[in-house]
Amino acid sequence: MSVDVFLDTNVLVYAVDTDPGAQAKRDRARQLIRDDRFGTSAQVVQEFYVTVTRKLAKPLVPGVAARWVDRLTRMPFVPTDAILLKTAIVRAEAWQIPYWDAAVISAAEALGAKTLFTEDLNDGQLYGTVRVVNPFTTSSL
Repeated sequence: MSVDVFLDTNVLVYAVDTDPGAQAKRDRARQLIRDDRFGTSAQVVQEFYVTVTRKLAKPLVPGVAARWVDRLTRMPFVPTDAILLKTAIVRAEAWQIPYWDAAVISAAEALGAKTLFTEDLNDGQLYGTVRVVNPFTTSSL
């Protein structure tokens, strides 16, 4: 199971955020979901659910969020297991990044993704075989 790109939580959240100030990011996030063969992970989908049901100015009702979760888990998907956990710990230390970011990178690599779309890391940075791209920068739009 291989994918072109891996989508981090913030990309997925923007796809459902109805805040008028987030229109450009919402459009870009939806374009990525439509256009790319992407993968996610248990961590990303869990963070997505919590964020969209509790942290948005206009949260999704749980049933709508659950339908998104159902769709996302049908895509190539990496569960959190002991190997991912241990790999992320080693990488977080080696790369001096937060564990959670290392876990996302490790999941992306497990799916063969060469690109990780996220706002959380340095745009253009290469971690192992995965390049970080901020899809919301002017150069990426």
